[in-house]
Amino acid sequence: MEVVIAPSPDDVADLAAGIVARAVSTLDTPVIGLATGSSPLPTYARLIAQHRAGLSFAHASAVTLDEYVGLADGHPESYRTVIRREFVDQIDLPVERLHSPDVHAADLAASCSDYDRTVVDLGVDVQLLGIGGDGHIGFNEPGSSLSSRTRIKTLTDQTRTDNARFFDTLDAVPRHVVTQGLGTISDARHLVMLATGGSKALPIAEMVEGPVSASCPASVLQFHPHVTVLIDEVAAHELVHAGHYRETYRNKPSWQQL
Repeated sequence: MEVVIAPSPDDVADLAAGIVARAVSTLDTPVIGLATGSSPLPTYARLIAQHRAGLSFAHASAVTLDEYVGLADGHPESYRTVIRREFVDQIDLPVERLHSPDVHAADLAASCSDYDRTVVDLGVDVQLLGIGGDGHIGFNEPGSSLSSRTRIKTLTDQTRTDNARFFDTLDAVPRHVVTQGLGTISDARHLVMLATGGSKALPIAEMVEGPVSASCPASVLQFHPHVTVLIDEVAAHELVHAGHYRETYRNKPSWQQL
């Protein structure tokens, strides 16, 4: 796990966009895992700017991490709609190659298994991730199996409250979601965690320096061979070994990429 403490949220977004752009520009059929929430939005803005400057996503595919259950197709807060609005519809990635869970299937369990196979068969090259205040990634809440696969999950009141800002009322926030499991996420070749701001300081510290535990689902990233944690100075506040991370990044070999 490589922890990079950047001076500001803008620098975090620049680094993350560089990782994605390198994959898109160097791989024949890149597959990018897209996250929703506020953390990746500045990264998407930079990738849109790079697309307008000539970076093509026409040969790429993308997968989403999760989706609410119970929202109508095209609902403004469904995650497929959000990803299209904030990113995919502003670049040249073919919409038929944007893959997301089918949460309207009659057999939802079978649909989850089908989506899991789709993600595995495609092979995600770079998966963008955010972290919740309780250490969740995707919608893998505390207590999730570290080897879990795509499945339906029940959201905690805290997560629903955190997401209520996107809805008219708390009651409008769905209680259930379909999410890639921790095992599914861990199948990606490169995991890129983005976190900025003081509210992310404690979960980042628990993820990076705490024990691997289902109590902090994101801690499963400690087992992955290629994880890049991109955080700003404020989100680094609780890290015991922050000085070590700064020193190793400052002296990183020039040929060694993130």
